Amino acid sequence: MFPIKTLWCLGVLAGLVWAPVAEARFGKKNTPSDSKSSTHDSSADPDTHEASAIGTEDDDDDGKKPRSRDAFTDDDCCSDEGDDESGGIVASLLSGLFQGAARTIANTGTHLSERLDPETSQPLLAGRRHAVPLSFRLSAQRLVMLDDVRGVDLLAGLEGQRFGVETRMMWLKQPTDDGTPGEDDLMLVSAHLTYAFVVHDALRLRAEGGLSTAHAPDITLAGPSVALSFEACLFSPLDLEARAQLTPLPFLQVDATVGLALHLGSLMLRGGWRGLYLDDLGTVDGVAHVDRMHGPYFGGGFTF
Repeated sequence: MFPIKTLWCLGVLAGLVWAPVAEARFGKKNTPSDSKSSTHDSSADPDTHEASAIGTEDDDDDGKKPRSRDAFTDDDCCSDEGDDESGGIVASLLSGLFQGAARTIANTGTHLSERLDPETSQPLLAGRRHAVPLSFRLSAQRLVMLDDVRGVDLLAGLEGQRFGVETRMMWLKQPTDDGTPGEDDLMLVSAHLTYAFVVHDALRLRAEGGLSTAHAPDITLAGPSVALSFEACLFSPLDLEARAQLTPLPFLQVDATVGLALHLGSLMLRGGWRGLYLDDLGTVDGVAHVDRMHGPYFGGGFTF
């Protein structure tokens, strides 16, 4: 069972994240809601070229006539054989690459099935799951949040038995808050050192600390960041994952996720629910702007 204090903290963070959605935009100055829209009358371009009727010659062709279809037959009569040979070579190369990639994915990864040691004939857990001495993770996730907010999240990390390092980048697009056409862009980046204080084949619980930055429409902010995350095996190829990240100053960021990850060799498919709370604490124009976003995510990646 997981510590009661950990579950309580995750519950408090979830309450902040999934509160009712605010109208103001994080990191953006206030703009009048009744901004005027201007209209533009388009006129015909005097240089526009009118189309010619079918079957008539254009006066701007300088007397040139299209080449007859029969003129190409002699040049292309022997090209089919060469195309077939080059196509076969390309198909063979692609087939070999796909087969090699499939074998590599199936025979590597942290969650390999149990097999026998060829020397001792004893059962051997080849993948060691969450207790591998060294692992590299690379993944991408698609965020489809409510209120027409969408984004992409990228993760890269290298982790040893206890210590590791990882970086995350998230791009978000959300409708403007003042009713004007277009979208507001937001990018969140974090770089953390990690320490796993619980390491087991079926469980890894880690603490993280480092730097987090927010690139909003009217300001860029950076501050210290901490996080708590864990991965636990429900059964051999399927994991339960959860993570909570906090940046207290100079802006407030609470980022929480919970979901499932399916390991297929070194290939990993994941999906779940993510919530994000952002408050610029009035650093833009003296007025606090808050965004609350939540919704499903799905994606995949590799773990070696």
